[in-house]
Amino acid sequence: MKHFKFYDKQDVLSLTKLRKFETRLGESIQVLADKHQLETSLTQSIADYVVLGIPEDIGVRANHGVGGTDSIWVPFLAAFLNIQSNDFLVGNELLLLGHFDFGDLKYLIEQNAHGHDEKIDAYRHAVITIDEEVEELIKIITSYKKIPIVIGGGHNNAYPLIKGAAKGLHKAGLLPLAQINCINLDAHADFRPAEGRHSGNGFRYAEEDGYLQKYCVVGLHENYLPQNVWLDIVNNPFLDFITYEDIFVHEKRNFIQAVAHAASFTDDNYTGIELDLDCIEHTLSSAVTPAGILPLHARQYLTFTGIDCNAAYLHICEGATQLTDGRKDDSTGKLVSYLVSDFVKAHSQ
Repeated sequence: MKHFKFYDKQDVLSLTKLRKFETRLGESIQVLADKHQLETSLTQSIADYVVLGIPEDIGVRANHGVGGTDSIWVPFLAAFLNIQSNDFLVGNELLLLGHFDFGDLKYLIEQNAHGHDEKIDAYRHAVITIDEEVEELIKIITSYKKIPIVIGGGHNNAYPLIKGAAKGLHKAGLLPLAQINCINLDAHADFRPAEGRHSGNGFRYAEEDGYLQKYCVVGLHENYLPQNVWLDIVNNPFLDFITYEDIFVHEKRNFIQAVAHAASFTDDNYTGIELDLDCIEHTLSSAVTPAGILPLHARQYLTFTGIDCNAAYLHICEGATQLTDGRKDDSTGKLVSYLVSDFVKAHSQ
């Protein structure tokens, strides 16, 4: 994991605004006792959740997308560490581990790859390196029966999260096979063909490699469902989805009923909880939507799944505070801080 930066308490406090008579999350959140002894420190920590960032947009660029998903991690931290530590969320149940920095891979591609196709190929090759390092870290965290909370980057990271969590939980003796389920609140299925790693096919790779058992997408937009993916899903009893149109346009079931269905579909195993910020209306992401769910729905989704699912990990991805085309929104980090706190409050019950 040569690309990972482990945090100490000074890193945390540098983003925490201290105030008399108040305690902020940054003051109570845990860090590694010894950043050179990861596994020993995890064994000693009382934290149930391990927070880490993957601020990269290589997977998005590999999928012909707009870059910028590397911009959400620090704004999220600046908001999250300044939440009040109180009876609703104390903070000592969380361990802030650090973040990956794949900037050197991106720099090499930008300097040496010429032409659109050559850059796409280079980005897809770089995603494999990201996969390997993320999988290794997630496997370690889950093998010590802690829940990773992963922020930032493209949805390509779903693949190493699923693979690492499945291996880690199996190693911990909690799974007979290295397989987990997954629920994804997303406008897209991210189940495109396995023709090179990118942000649009993480779940396909996880399913074909045998680490993803059941997969359910909530809020899928009919306008962005490729016909070949649609046929793959309807012909596979281990795959399911509920479209945005069925929930909000045709009103066949309400949003909570849709989430409950997904939770029921996946309740026979540990389940990865995925939230792609491009499903939230007008939220800055790699694929901003003018017609999506409200932030309230996203908060309800993480509260419901936090309570009802046997969570293997939480992954919030594709968000940005600044895209490479110039669009900006400083509020995205604060939104993600709400979502993480909602999940932890619900799950810790």
